[in-house]
Amino acid sequence: MIQVLLALGIGALLAPPIMRALGTRGFYVLALMPAGALVWLILNWPSAEAPLTQNVSWVPSLQMDLTLRMDTLSAVMSVLILGVGALVLVYCANYFDEMRRRVEVFGGELVAFAAAMFGLVVSDNMLVLYVFWEATTVLSFMLVGFFGFRATARRAATQALLVTTFGGLAMLVGIIMLGERTGSYLLSEVIAHPPGGTYAAVAVALILIGALSKSAIVPFHFWLPGAMAAPTPVSAYLHAAAMVKAGVYLVARLAPAFHSQVGWQVIVVSLGLFTMILGGWRSLRELDLKLILAFGTVSQLGLITVLVGLGDRNVALAGLAMILAHGLFKASLFMVVGIIDHSTGTRDIRRLARLGNRFPVLAAVAGLAGASMAGLPFTLGFIGKEAAFGAVWDTQGYTPWLAHTVDLILVVGSIITFAYTTRFLWGAFGRKVRSLPTRAVAQAHRPSVMFLLPPALLAAFGVVASFLAPWIGDLIEPYAQTLPPYDQPIEHLALWHGFGLPVVLTIIVYLAGPALFLILRRIRDQLFDHPPRLNADHAYDRVLRGADSLSLWVTRNTQRGSLPITQGVILSTAVLLPLGALFLGARDRLVPAGFDNVEQAVIGVVIVGAALTATMLRNRLAGALTVGITGYGVGTLFAIYGAPDLALTQFLVESLTLVIFVLVLRKLAAEPQPRHKTGFRPLRALIALAFGAMLVLIGLFAAAARSAQPLYVDLGEAAYKFGHGGNTVNVLLVDIRAWDTLGEVSVLIVAATGVASMVFRSRRFGAAPRVTDVARSEAGLGSGDMIPDRTVWLRGSELGRPEHRSMVLEATTRLVFPTLVVLSLYFFFAGHNAPGGGFAGGLVMGLALVLRYLAGGRYELGEALPVEAGTILGTGLLVSATTAVTSLALGAPALSSAVFELQLPIFGEVHVVTAMFFDAGIYLIVVGLVLDVLRSLGARLDSDTPQGAESLPEPAAGSCTVAEEAGR
Repeated sequence: MIQVLLALGIGALLAPPIMRALGTRGFYVLALMPAGALVWLILNWPSAEAPLTQNVSWVPSLQMDLTLRMDTLSAVMSVLILGVGALVLVYCANYFDEMRRRVEVFGGELVAFAAAMFGLVVSDNMLVLYVFWEATTVLSFMLVGFFGFRATARRAATQALLVTTFGGLAMLVGIIMLGERTGSYLLSEVIAHPPGGTYAAVAVALILIGALSKSAIVPFHFWLPGAMAAPTPVSAYLHAAAMVKAGVYLVARLAPAFHSQVGWQVIVVSLGLFTMILGGWRSLRELDLKLILAFGTVSQLGLITVLVGLGDRNVALAGLAMILAHGLFKASLFMVVGIIDHSTGTRDIRRLARLGNRFPVLAAVAGLAGASMAGLPFTLGFIGKEAAFGAVWDTQGYTPWLAHTVDLILVVGSIITFAYTTRFLWGAFGRKVRSLPTRAVAQAHRPSVMFLLPPALLAAFGVVASFLAPWIGDLIEPYAQTLPPYDQPIEHLALWHGFGLPVVLTIIVYLAGPALFLILRRIRDQLFDHPPRLNADHAYDRVLRGADSLSLWVTRNTQRGSLPITQGVILSTAVLLPLGALFLGARDRLVPAGFDNVEQAVIGVVIVGAALTATMLRNRLAGALTVGITGYGVGTLFAIYGAPDLALTQFLVESLTLVIFVLVLRKLAAEPQPRHKTGFRPLRALIALAFGAMLVLIGLFAAAARSAQPLYVDLGEAAYKFGHGGNTVNVLLVDIRAWDTLGEVSVLIVAATGVASMVFRSRRFGAAPRVTDVARSEAGLGSGDMIPDRTVWLRGSELGRPEHRSMVLEATTRLVFPTLVVLSLYFFFAGHNAPGGGFAGGLVMGLALVLRYLAGGRYELGEALPVEAGTILGTGLLVSATTAVTSLALGAPALSSAVFELQLPIFGEVHVVTAMFFDAGIYLIVVGLVLDVLRSLGARLDSDTPQGAESLPEPAAGSCTVAEEAGR
């Protein structure tokens, strides 16, 4: 089975080049793939006692091993998937007149769909089954939307995608509920040991929502007629033999375990019966041949759902026979419609007259397939319906009156089926009281033999299968025997069971079906003059419009453009949800501890005082600095509690954050204007207090809920043993949780790029301009001309405004900057065994750049680090990611650490840990991030200053600018 999946998957990938090389004849080559898989299936048909099983480990931690199991039900479905799929591909070779790029991909999508459907019916793992389930949904969207330039095709594809995806999501929830309750996600185990109770009933109901949506059962039936916008091969395959059978398959698979649930009986049987009647009645209204078959498919799917979901082995045997029969005759009839449309250019029965006289072979093929759909003798459809009439009437799974009611509704549905079958054949091939054919028929071109061959073979199989009914019954009876017998012997399939109630009911169908057709033909104009009052398609449109209106209302009332309102909603949600979950769930008793020493109390008072002060300050900059005190206080608490790494990081991040605040606030007024006051300040204070209280409560409850030994007890030893480092925090970041760190820095780079892009708007700065470049430009010197050098504290400050310069700050920066650079390198190299690391070292280097910028302005950045920020960010990410790949290449787990010992001339023996290279990437990323912030919120905002506000000052007497000296 794995081999079949791989072969079909590879075939799907190879389909486009095959089609490009061979044109439409490439479909013949593609047809060999499912045909070969069908041969493999026939040669390896599973026995009743020993189903075929295979298991491939995939994601064992999530219980998503690729466990495949083929029993009788899977084999029956696979026959349709592979056999009909091969003939549909042969049909495509003549359906498409010319080779286009979309046709190349179309062939691969059909083969991929066959692979997905095959994987769906052989998957024993419910989670893997869901993966294949959604793969069929996505591929169906692509196939139905083949004519993407048409609005109808786009709408139909989107509609099918939304409806089946909604059902799929509900099914996923049910699968998880069922798997967690039983402790296994294997279908075979769940069915062998089904859970009971309300919980299991809800889980099964959710799974049935997915199954019924895929098989177009009311109220999800409307997407299938809409999907007729797809090319006819798609309808013949997906909507006759493959995709729509997925839901029926799932119902049949779960029926042995859950058919006795009341919810099951209401959902499956009641909706199936209603779908059968509704779909058949709607088909009698249509004038398009394809829509007649589409609503007929909806009706037949309702019938099959009832048969496989009723829970009786004889009824289920009839249901499997109907699955086979429906796949054969409906695929054949869709292909016939495709030939008619291809030859005449229309599917409207009002424009088709005497087509049977012109194409007698095509009419004969349609007649054989239609006979099976109507249930005429010597067809597989007749055998299935005969068996269904008798088995449903005699079932012991329901009370007699209920079983008889169900059977009579099936008879009514079969009468309607006979009527719309007659209408289809008459509408397509009838003479319609015309002595001459219509223009479309008169101008029609004859289909080729290969075009007729696929539908003819399918129609012929439906007849031949009726004579092989006992042999087919022996093949499919093992599935039927998994259902309760109710003390009744199994009724083997046969062409004739003798005269009895099923024959009487069938004769009623044969008499009432044509009569209904004739009556409706006479009163059609009066009966179907107005559209139906209840239209599910219109309801779908109203639901979408309602969802759009609701989303607009929510957006209008929550996204007003007011920062206080947005923050208030976010913070209120962050308070209410955790606290609600906390007080509704189980809680441990709180035993809060007090302060351990006086220092903690003093720092706590300072933090609280700073927080309260910040709420009363009107000056923006003072408020930001006061809030910073709270951050430094927290860092001090970290240091007191013995967490120097956290304290160091907190101090550095707080300092850098304050700088960023200052860079932004300098472009704003010192205090907000009265007209900018918004909101209710006590409410803001209440939200702030609630958020702080929530954090405290969650932390206290989390600490009190600990029942096992804390993880930190073993982290130190693990860090030294596996990460080869004495600094547990740094080893966590670069080794134990390195994947998290890599993901976080990747997100950080994306965020930094986005922020800088918004600031730069139309263009992005490269490396910051250097003083020498500005001087050359102003003096008109070339790149090779020499500029006289002169001693200054900071060369960038020469281009700044005099009132903004501070000689003390410039001199201090000239002395402190090299010290900070050395300190950052020390933190980087020492961080694996002492406080520090790449993150802390990068922050220190960033603060050094901040100092250069504050003292010398934007041109000083070019002097300090004349490299583009994006280059540093990309290099850092590349270095970190390469470290992960290198570990894999060496046969070790990704990002795992190794130690190399080096003998250096001066330093002697040096131990180098490979995690240092990962840490180097983190160092570069942090430096690049700070540089990006300085050049966006700093240098860019400087350049956006109004003209003249930051122009170079006029030189004082006896002085000269750098440009003038360069000119001399």
